[in-house]
Amino acid sequence: MRPRGPYGRSTSLYFRCLEILGYRARPLPAPPRIVFQSLAEPKAPGTSPWLVLLEDERPPIVLQAEESHHVRWSSLWPSRPNDVLDFEISPKDGGSILRFILSTPDESPDASRLGHMRKRLNHLLFADRRFSYGQ
Repeated sequence: MRPRGPYGRSTSLYFRCLEILGYRARPLPAPPRIVFQSLAEPKAPGTSPWLVLLEDERPPIVLQAEESHHVRWSSLWPSRPNDVLDFEISPKDGGSILRFILSTPDESPDASRLGHMRKRLNHLLFADRRFSYGQ
């Protein structure tokens, strides 16, 4: 399934000026409301710490949040300040499907760097985030 931008727009409209560097969707055990909260406030007091960043990363700024279904972050990488991360959250079987879309208006990084970025997102979202829900 092709990724969709906020408000259900097709990527051909929404991401017209952005190059998609990567996207992936995976199930998470928590309901959409909980997944949304963890992305909209990743360092909220009283939550399980899951956003453990590397030296070459910085905490994201939440650029946009639409209750329970979409969150947009600034780049995690200071060396790529114009990249953005869109998260789309949908319900599935009592849990959620979380889709991330990493995009940029800039040139794509080299293959090694892009592989590192994708791997980090997969680890943060589908390992660290999942484990913080108790799985």
